[in-house]
Amino acid sequence: MSEVTPEVSVAIPLLAPADGVPDVIDTVEKFESALNVLKKGTGPFAVDAERASGYKYSARAYLIQIKRTDGGLHLIDPIPFGPGHQLFVQLNDLLNTDEVILHASTQDLPCLREVGINPSRLFDTELGGRIAGLPRVGLGPLLESLMHVSLAKEHSAVDWSTRPLPQEWLNYAALDVELLIELREKIYELLSSAKKWKWAEAEFASILQAPAPAPRVDPWRRTSGMHRIKKRDQLAVIKNLWLARDEIAQANDISSGKLLNDAAIIEFAIHKPLNKKDAEKALRPIGMRARWLENMPTWLAAIESALNTPEDQWPPMKSGADTLPPLKLWRERFADKYAPLTHARFAVENIAQELSIPAENLISPEIIRRICWAPPGDSHEALNVAAVSQAMQNLGARPWQIDIVAPLVAPALLEREPREIPAVEASETDPEAP
Repeated sequence: MSEVTPEVSVAIPLLAPADGVPDVIDTVEKFESALNVLKKGTGPFAVDAERASGYKYSARAYLIQIKRTDGGLHLIDPIPFGPGHQLFVQLNDLLNTDEVILHASTQDLPCLREVGINPSRLFDTELGGRIAGLPRVGLGPLLESLMHVSLAKEHSAVDWSTRPLPQEWLNYAALDVELLIELREKIYELLSSAKKWKWAEAEFASILQAPAPAPRVDPWRRTSGMHRIKKRDQLAVIKNLWLARDEIAQANDISSGKLLNDAAIIEFAIHKPLNKKDAEKALRPIGMRARWLENMPTWLAAIESALNTPEDQWPPMKSGADTLPPLKLWRERFADKYAPLTHARFAVENIAQELSIPAENLISPEIIRRICWAPPGDSHEALNVAAVSQAMQNLGARPWQIDIVAPLVAPALLEREPREIPAVEASETDPEAP
């Protein structure tokens, strides 16, 4: 893919906000004061949120950062207020008077919505960078390439539920929004000059309009390492352990992986220990964690219950969810679908390179797979651009994506001989666990 290559220069470290690190807002009086200051500002709002991923079960926000031109930089601790607090209602009303700028918005929107912040206009700097064709779209790399400043990320994985929050953490959090407004302008200029602004605008709106994801079917099947599982009784053990772990994690608001990680669940499923000594032996290859031992009676009970479950009640090897077969099986067993897929993917990759946009942002790979698996219509005559366009729309593609991709995919559906295996397929992980 041809990429936008910004001018390279030596980046200057961004060490602290220009106006210093503000005090944390954790009282009604401080929150009301911040609202008054923000109201005096102009233009869009730069917003970020910090969660305690890897430490807590929930994905709630433990710090919310907001900056506005002439409206100050503010660090809000949402915990003393709780979801739906009247002050968050007022803050949301204020934010909806202009655009909200987020970086990687799909990560932060759920926790922001939980407290009552639901933007009506969005600019996502990460997604905007992708659509613009920038090669690296993390916040740090974008600031380096477009603003010529470097941003330290040493506190990105800390436990943000810690109270009080250390000053250096607060400084780090404040810097995440310090230049977000200026970065937004740089990315907008790139999008506009490349005539991609309407594409980005449609994608930002799509993020805001997207419904909440449906609960996963059999979420325990997403356990890492499932490729090692070959028997149904092993699946029964994994299911029981996953559910037991999830119940404890949710009740105590602690990350599931801290109680028992996926690698340990897989080892238990393979070795099926029924006592502490055998359990410790099973875990020896991956190393024992003291935290795992705290709930060892629960893990052993879950394993024993799974092994005592009648065989006809063991989980099937494949999920009943509406998922397609792994791509590696298409070539072997579904040649009539694999051939069109190789041509469709090739066409999408080519046009993506021409347009300097990642193929996955040009059109969801899942949409291409589903179109090739179940082509619209039942004859060659039916496989026209209009039919493919309608099918793509039904699967959630946006009009701009359809306009570009449908004319390329429609003829690909008529192909009966596959192209050479796309390079991406060789390294593609199996999306379908047992």
